[in-house]
Amino acid sequence: MGSKVEYVESSHMYATNYIRNSKAIGVLWGIFTICYAIIGVVAFITPEWLGDLEHENPGRFGLWMRCSFGGTGELLEECVGRLDDLSTIANVPFRVSTILVAIAVIIALASICAMLLFLFCQSTTVFYICGWMQVISAVCMAVGVCIYPLGWDSPLIRAICGATASRYNPGACAVRWAIPLAAIAALDSATLAALAFILASRHVKLQPEPFNNGSLYKGEVNPGYVNEAQSVAGSRKSLSLRPVLLVAPQDQDRYSELSRAKSHSHHSLFAASQSHPVHAMSTNTLNHSQHNFQL
Repeated sequence: MGSKVEYVESSHMYATNYIRNSKAIGVLWGIFTICYAIIGVVAFITPEWLGDLEHENPGRFGLWMRCSFGGTGELLEECVGRLDDLSTIANVPFRVSTILVAIAVIIALASICAMLLFLFCQSTTVFYICGWMQVISAVCMAVGVCIYPLGWDSPLIRAICGATASRYNPGACAVRWAIPLAAIAALDSATLAALAFILASRHVKLQPEPFNNGSLYKGEVNPGYVNEAQSVAGSRKSLSLRPVLLVAPQDQDRYSELSRAKSHSHHSLFAASQSHPVHAMSTNTLNHSQHNFQL
């Protein structure tokens, strides 16, 4: 029975530690969700998706913006592209990528706002909501990155990257840092979504404090040793009570005390025999019969 109580205590401790670790992981999940939103915004705004700055016609391309240097000999970069007018975007694949990445960024920002629901709703519900939002955001970001190279065969791209530029072939241009950043952001969003689902599905309730049939004693308790005024359930103060064994000091001879007690009983018996001869005679007869029986 005692081992069972100890097992309950250990499981209670493990459940408490698991809940504490889950809260710490949930905080990290929220921090990385904010980081993912920032990465998505940077990848959406920057024109560093494709470009060439070393040849005769240097230029850079983003999702919805393209930047190039004028032919007047001045080192002034001119950028063209507006979000409110999709016709200013270079080609159709670029427009589709712009829309998909924009949806991914908006959902990422919305998932940050959804964290406020922790103040009003259960954490399981909030994790499920944010997890599905991050799944959709990851899919949109990944599809947008995959569709973007389909527009590399347009005349505007070949004017800067050369005639060898084609779908999934940048030609003289180079893939710049925004494309790997967007791909990492999509993978990050998928990982955060999986973590959100794990945090939502694995919740352990705190177990009550271990009791042994309503008692705080380990093992079995004989109710005959518990008086009526004492509560079997006890209190928290009774946890500190331990059985005490009283041991006599070493300098005290308990055998000599016992010998003195026996001698005193013999003297009292002799005195009684002097005052009562009949009683003494009966005692001697009894002792003689016991001696014969022992023989």
